[in-house]
Amino acid sequence: MNPDLSKVVVILGVTASGKTDLAIKLAKKFNGEVVSADSRQVYKEFAIGTAKPAGHWMFLGGKKEFVSGGIVHHLMDVIDPKEEFTLAEYKKLALGKINEIAEKNKLPFLVGGTALYLKAVLENWNIPQVRPNLSLRTSLSNKPTLDLFRELLKKDPEAAAITGPANKRRIIRALEVIYATGQKFSAQRRAGKKLFEPLKIGIQIGFEDLKKRVAERTVLMIKNGLVEEVHRLKRKYPWSLVPMQSIDYQEFKEYFEGKKSLLETVNLINRHHLAYTKRQMTWFKKDKDIHWVSPDLKLALTESVKLVRDFLTE
Repeated sequence: MNPDLSKVVVILGVTASGKTDLAIKLAKKFNGEVVSADSRQVYKEFAIGTAKPAGHWMFLGGKKEFVSGGIVHHLMDVIDPKEEFTLAEYKKLALGKINEIAEKNKLPFLVGGTALYLKAVLENWNIPQVRPNLSLRTSLSNKPTLDLFRELLKKDPEAAAITGPANKRRIIRALEVIYATGQKFSAQRRAGKKLFEPLKIGIQIGFEDLKKRVAERTVLMIKNGLVEEVHRLKRKYPWSLVPMQSIDYQEFKEYFEGKKSLLETVNLINRHHLAYTKRQMTWFKKDKDIHWVSPDLKLALTESVKLVRDFLTE
């Protein structure tokens, strides 16, 4: 461990595993602030469907901060839904907030389940600074997804393995970077100089327990007004908008078109979340530095407090 590097506690896990609750309790105990690593909670207006923690904006030290559970949360509710928000931009903002927290002699907590966000920051990825090319995107979007995937497979097999054959938006972005730079998109995964010392704490949860939590969370979202939120957003934004394409939103398109019932929509949301958690765990299982703790909040807190104390005294 390098004593000259700042320390960062990372709380990660799959959807509905309880990351936020654990992070807030740890941040209170260790004088910390949270930096979100969630690709959906970064957007304004998208609240219920992104499971954004209840909070409010307030002025602290002359700055407007988002506070939830008494803890400042950074990079949450900050991006206009119509704005293009890239991985490179997230990395730059996240590193800035981590350094800002450390400079205040507080402990940064990087919290979320978006593996790309976490790895880009923790491994200091070299990410091409390529702005969106709207004409190219329009041209590519008119082609079949499978044809685009085959092209990416030829140009950059590693990138194709990351995007998968069905995510058209990510495939197009990968090709866009390749066309603009003349280099493989997967080059962005190359790690750079180590910027800080991380302690990675993951919440380990069994699949049956996860299925129950996902289903319960979806029901709670419906009770809290998810249908009304999506209805309001669809009147303002097209279904093609990036945050509108995320889970908990995209499934409602056919519901509002009268093609699916609410029950069918809920079941589809749950299936999509479970499929996504499998992809999340594929990423996380590759990382042997993660310390896995119980999905029970009380036990997880006890286990995590010891890990953080040991980490801070090393």
